[in-house]
Formats: sequence, structure tokens, C-alpha cells
Amino acid sequence: MRAAVFHAAHDIRVEQVADPGAPGPGEVLLKPFWCGVCGTDLHEYAMGPIVIPDAPHALTGAQAPQILGHEFSAEVLEVGAGVADVKAGDRVSVMPLLSCGTCYYCRRALNHLCQRMGCIGLSFAWGGIAELAIVPATNVSVLPESVSDLQGALVEPGAVAAYGVDTANVRPGDTVLITGAGPIGALAALYSASIGANVYLSEVNPFRAELARGLDVGEVLDPSSIDVPAFLKDATGGIGVDAVIECSGNERALQAAIASVRSAGRISQTGLHTKAASIDPMVLSEHDITLAGTWCYPVTDWPRIIDLVARGRYPVEKVVTAQVAMNDVVAGFDTLLSPRGDQVKVLIHAE
Repeated sequence: MRAAVFHAAHDIRVEQVADPGAPGPGEVLLKPFWCGVCGTDLHEYAMGPIVIPDAPHALTGAQAPQILGHEFSAEVLEVGAGVADVKAGDRVSVMPLLSCGTCYYCRRALNHLCQRMGCIGLSFAWGGIAELAIVPATNVSVLPESVSDLQGALVEPGAVAAYGVDTANVRPGDTVLITGAGPIGALAALYSASIGANVYLSEVNPFRAELARGLDVGEVLDPSSIDVPAFLKDATGGIGVDAVIECSGNERALQAAIASVRSAGRISQTGLHTKAASIDPMVLSEHDITLAGTWCYPVTDWPRIIDLVARGRYPVEKVVTAQVAMNDVVAGFDTLLSPRGDQVKVLIHAE
């Protein structure tokens, strides 16, 4: 079968790999539909291997070369022994995290922090940018008819964004700043709006800013032309926003987040910083500000996110700016890494 395989930095090949065969007990054989390109995938392509193991993974035994793809929807082709919750013909969305179930965090239902965590498409035998894949049946959730195949591939980034917003304790009527209108920032804005929050987005890239305006969920601010914290303080009667979801992984954006939030407000650091960032911790203390990091999402969140999408409350498909065939996967990666930055979310058609 064909699959997009990571070998090394700037070396992803669409090549023939061994067919996975029949699923084992507790497993399902999938035919992927759509798979999103994630920021983690881009980091691997540009500088990897980082997350992809170059020695056998402690939980899964996988190592490079690695079939890519962890944000995907699929059709179930066959189920293994003991699988009762899904059947052949079901359309599903894949929750890619793999956990041991026995470590300190797993025993406390914090499986996304598993000490031996693996991930389908990054540290597992199979991934979603392939003609076939085998995954544990516990990692798939059935899609209702009202959720498209394309939307099903966006449940994973949708869950990342939702966890960031939920961690900031956003409530109806709150005023929220989203810093960065990349895929996660755009999804965080959509999710915040679905809660009933008043949303502002801060984005310097003109292409992403234009997409953010098209979401029609709130005002888009250009931090290169205005003082965002001063603007927001003025807009809130000198108080500041109730919460900030920092989605850019940028030092200046984090500093702006701290300057924009009100006393006793909350900042969720959802974007991943690839280098150290300088802040003034005294400001956090003086204003009783909570700065909380987030990592992935609760592994049980798939049915909730799917239901929000099914009821039209979370239109995740709005962040998609390009759809490409598997044979063009490298071009899709290069487009997202381009200095022009004229794409936000690229989905790969896995067939």
C-alpha cells in the first residue's frame, strides 16, 4: 500500500509499504479519508526527528521511518476479536494518543500525560496518511451522518483548542483574547464563540488575519500596528479581558497576554514555544493572574467534540484552506513552512 513516510528532516517519501494485514484482538483496520498536517508534523519535517523515536519507543516499539498522520478520519474495514462498539462500514474519527494505563498519571485519568505516551502517526506502526491503518478500537469514535469525513479529521485539533479554552475557564459573556490565528487559534476562537464569549483575535500575518475575519466571531487586531493590551484595556473600561488563549508560541504574544488580562484572569498557554520566553512573574503575583499550560487534551473528549460539530456549534471545517492528494504531501508541508504563510490548515486526502 502507499503511505507518506518520514525518514529524516526534509525527507518524507510517498512509497510502498507492507499492508498491515488483519486487525488483532481489540483492533480495527481503517481506510483513512482525510488527515490534517499538524504543527508537530511540521517540526518533525523541518528539524526532526524530535517526537518520532530513533530507537524503539518504550510503549509501542515503533521507530523511524514513521508513517505520518495523527489527525484523521477513516472508514472501518474490519474489526478484530472482542470489538463490539464499532463495525465494518462505520465512519470514525481517530483519537491518536496511546497510554500505558498503569503509570501515576494514567491511574488518575490523566492519560494525556502518560509517562510512556505514544501517538498514532508519530510513534506507532501506523499513521493516517496511508491507504490503510490499524489502531486500537478504543481510539476511534463513530461519526454521525451529520459530521462529514473532512470534519472528522478536524476533531483532534478541535480538541486541542477546546482544552485550551476550557483550561482558561471561559464562560458565557466573558471577553477573550486569542493570540495567533493559526489552526489552533482559529479553532479556539470558534469554540469560545460557541460558549458565548466576546472574542478578539490578534494576528500579524495578513493571510491568517483574513481567515480570522472570515470566521465572523470577533474583531481581529494587528499587533504590528496597534498596542493590543492598551486597545483591550480601553475596550473593557480599563479592566482587561477575562481570559487569554495564547496560541502563537511567541514571546511577544505571551507578554501581550499578561498585559491584556484582568486581575484574577486566566491565561492558557496552548501554543508550543520552541525556545525560552521572558516574562515578569511579579505581574502574575500582583494581579493574581493564573498562567496555565495545556498539553494535548483529555482522551475522553472525542464524543463531546463530535457532538458539538454535529449540532453546528463548532464549525471546525472553516479553518481549512487547502486540500491536497497524498502524492502532493511534501508540497503541502512546504506550503505551510513557506515564509509567505498564506495557508492555515492543509488536509491530505489519504486515498
